[in-house]
Amino acid sequence: MTCQSSETTQTTERDRGASDASRAVEADESCITSAMKDLRNTGWYWGSLTANEAKEILQDTSEGTFLLRDSSQRDYLFTISAMTSAGPTNLRIEYKHGKFKLDSVVLLKPKLKQFDSVVHLVEHYVQLSRTGSHKAPPALQPRTPPPNGTVQLLLTTPVYTATPTLQHLCRITINRVARQIQDLPLPSRLKDYLTEYTYHV
Repeated sequence: MTCQSSETTQTTERDRGASDASRAVEADESCITSAMKDLRNTGWYWGSLTANEAKEILQDTSEGTFLLRDSSQRDYLFTISAMTSAGPTNLRIEYKHGKFKLDSVVLLKPKLKQFDSVVHLVEHYVQLSRTGSHKAPPALQPRTPPPNGTVQLLLTTPVYTATPTLQHLCRITINRVARQIQDLPLPSRLKDYLTEYTYHV
């Protein structure tokens, strides 16, 4: 019969906990690295833009125009800045346990959809906004509504950091209409290019 001292058991549990924490950190690093790669391909990720700079960029745009930037708050990675009927507003994106979701009041957080990537999150709300068939979720309501009532936040048109290439715009269009890229009668290199960015926005 083999006996372990309580000290050995505590050490084993501590090592297991450290190993689990290490795996969680590696998974988060991998997820965020992948998110950053996708974001850099979008053309509408502006990086370390301030809220005031985002407001300036959006100032003369139509309702629904948006961009994505790094959050200026330490607890969040990203922020969507968008033009509403009441002017520019900001909505933070929360990252937790490998998932991204919009920040919201505590009561609504459990009801909000979570996504594996930031681009999927934005794409989802763009599609909701463009179809107009579904009212935007409460998280897409600005945090401080004007005195006359709430303003719906739409995401319809991204503001690009530079004019997107024709190749990128074609890729987005093909992604919108094609179900299986691999089934298209295209050269392998072109299929590879299309699958590098599989989003519709």
